[in-house]
Order: sequence, then C-alpha cells, then structure tokens
Amino acid sequence: MASSIRNISSVPELSKRLLYTIGMLAAYRIGVFVSVPGVDRSVMERYMQTARTGFAGLFDLFSGGAMKQLSIFALGIMPYISASIILQLLGVVIPSLERLQKEGEAGRKKINQYTRYGTVVLATIQGFGISFWLESLSGSVAKGMVLYSGIGFNLMTVLALTTGTALLMWMGEQITERGIGNGISLIIFAGIVAGLPDAVVQTFKLSTFEGGKIEPMSMILIGLVIVGVIAVIVFFERGQRRIPVQYAKKVVGRKVYGGQSTTLPLKINTAGVIPPIFASSVLMFPATIGNLFPGAGWVGWIQAKLVPGQLAYNVVYVGLIIFFCYFYTAVTFNPVDVADNLKKQGGFIPGIRPGKRTADYIEKVLSRITFGGAIYVAAVCVLPSYLQSGFGVPFYFGGTSLLIVVGVALDTVQQIEYHLISRNYEGFAGGRGPRVRGRR
Repeated sequence: MASSIRNISSVPELSKRLLYTIGMLAAYRIGVFVSVPGVDRSVMERYMQTARTGFAGLFDLFSGGAMKQLSIFALGIMPYISASIILQLLGVVIPSLERLQKEGEAGRKKINQYTRYGTVVLATIQGFGISFWLESLSGSVAKGMVLYSGIGFNLMTVLALTTGTALLMWMGEQITERGIGNGISLIIFAGIVAGLPDAVVQTFKLSTFEGGKIEPMSMILIGLVIVGVIAVIVFFERGQRRIPVQYAKKVVGRKVYGGQSTTLPLKINTAGVIPPIFASSVLMFPATIGNLFPGAGWVGWIQAKLVPGQLAYNVVYVGLIIFFCYFYTAVTFNPVDVADNLKKQGGFIPGIRPGKRTADYIEKVLSRITFGGAIYVAAVCVLPSYLQSGFGVPFYFGGTSLLIVVGVALDTVQQIEYHLISRNYEGFAGGRGPRVRGRR
C-alpha cells in the first residue's frame, strides 16, 4: 500500500486530479450544513429520528444527510439524474434527440445542456413540493419547524434548493472533467459514506448492550450478512463473459500481421450502479406529487402503497431495476458498432459470420447475461431491506447503499489503475497489470 501511494504521488496529473476531487467533495460536505432560510433544523432532526424508514429517510440517504439538516443540498443530485432518465427515454422516441446522441462530442454537449435545463425545472417542482411538505409538518407533527410560513417562505425555499442542486450538478461535472471521474456517482458515494459512522453507532444502540432489543447473535448475523452482500457485489461486479475473437492473418510485403486470438469481455452488470439510482429517483416522484397535492385522495393511496420496505414498493422497485438494467445497457453498448469494428479490423467470432450475424450473436449473449445481472442487482437492493424491517437496521446498511458504495469504489480504483499503468507504474492494488477490472 505504501508503494502504491508513492506511485500516485509520483504522477503529478493524477495527484492533482485526486486533490481536486477531494476538495470538491469536502466543499459538498460543508454545504450540507448550510440550512435553508426560515427553518429550524433541530426540529427536523427530531422528526427524522421517527421517519428513517420512509421516503424522508430515502431522500436523506441520497442527499448525504442534507434532508435532516434542511440543507440547500436537500434535493441532492436526484433532479439531475431524473432529467438524464427523461432525456435518454425521449432519445428513443424523438428522432432529433436520437441524432444528437449519434453526433459524438457535439451532440453530447447539446444533450448535457438540455439535461441542465431539465434539472432546474425538476428541482423547482420538487422544491415547491418540499416547501409545502415542510409547512404541513410544521402545522402537525413537527411544530415550529417553519419560522415564517407563506408564499415568501415557498419562494425562498425553492430558490435555495434549486440553487443547491445546480451547484451539485456543476460540482459533479467538474469532478468528471478535472477530477478522477464519475462525479455524480462520487457525490452520492460521499453522502452515503459520511453517514456510515453514525449508522454503526445507531445500530450498536439497538443491541442489548445499550438497552435495545437486538441480541448479540443477531448483531453478529447482521454483520455477516453485510460482509456477505459486499462479497457478492465484488464477485458480480468483476464477473465477465468472454467471447473468443480470432483475427485473420494479413501478409504485407514480407511480413505477416494478425492471426492472434483474444476475447471480447462483456460485463455481467454492464449498467453498474445506475439502475438502482434511477429506480430510486423515479420512486421519489410520488412523494413530491403528494407534497404538491396533499388533499388528493389518489395521491394518498399511491403514497400508502409505495412505502419503502413494503411488498408493493419492492415489487415496483425490482421491476424498475430490471428495466433500467436493460435500458442503460442498450444505451451504452451497441452490438452493431462492435461487430462493425471487429469486421474492419479483420476479427471474427469462431463459428459466426462477420457482420449482422456477429451483432445478433453479441446481442443474444448480452441479453442473457444482462438478465442475470439485473436479477443480482435487484436481489442485492431488495433482500437486505428485510433486515431493516426485522431489526430496524439504518438505511445505510441497505443493499442499494452498499451496492453504490462498493461499485463506485471499484470504479474509482479502476480509474487510478489506468492512470498508473499508462505511466508504467504498478497498479494501486499491487502486482503487475490491473488487479481491479472495471465496469465497462
């Protein structure tokens, strides 16, 4: 480990990127404690102690504790993720957006611009929902939370929350461009990791040692389950299906080129941590709608059915995860382009004709392993939730948070590996060559 750290410090560009990333994440964590004007966050903290397992707890998880602090970052980065989902879905049905997605760097910049506009719109809508929700709480279960209610408070809250989301969006893009990469995922990762020490303390207080109801053997079982889930995540995230590829020999003058054999690696979970993040973002919409229309009966019915940890919520959650696993894989991986590149380079899959047959074969294999990857992601995200309902374990030990933390950590180590190996250093994990296989 010491030699690996020395290797990192020996690469000036990598050191600057890491320091920039750490600095941005530190600024994000400081901003979590900047409260929205006109609220009493101590009242909110007391309320959150009783609402850890509801949508408020889910919001608090993805915002890194900002909801509990009534911070300007209370919406987190979820409006940006929701806008990205909408743009990607529209790209399937709107030809102009589909053309933009295929125009390379220029098209990507244009889509990013549309995503930013969509983020501001969604953050404004959700900001109104949060402000109305806070006023309703202040008049019932959390009296005194809102100091001065009315249209002025609503507008100030919307302005603060929208500005906070826009700032987080900018931070994420800067980390991706000038830092170590995966800016949006790292912001969510930092928020979850920041709450882990408190989660450990809260879990220990539930044990019989501190007057709680959880027996020592149950605590050991919870620890083993958490370690087991982490091991399963690492195993599947590094899992690949390798398709053999043969390159034909070419004679140029007196030299013979090609003829070697290699493999085309396909990740079992090509979509990574994106499906559970997208699914959680979609499931947060009913809570926002409920805050905007508190008197509507159908809204109350939806909120009553979609409670985190309940059967209906888990069924919808699993369905969304499977959908986004396939959808995001289809968006990021094109079998036709891969088959064309193999054909141009003189490569072929043994027993499969180049061109369309190769593309169909790759798509068939990818669909099968994506199904297995989707089932794995859904199981990891849903099954540990029964620990929360049975033992009252905090959200931070749920499958979704563990998947995000482990998956982003593996991706970050992979980015460091690439920087080191490209400069002829040993990898961060030691030894020759990369030790941590990436998600893509």
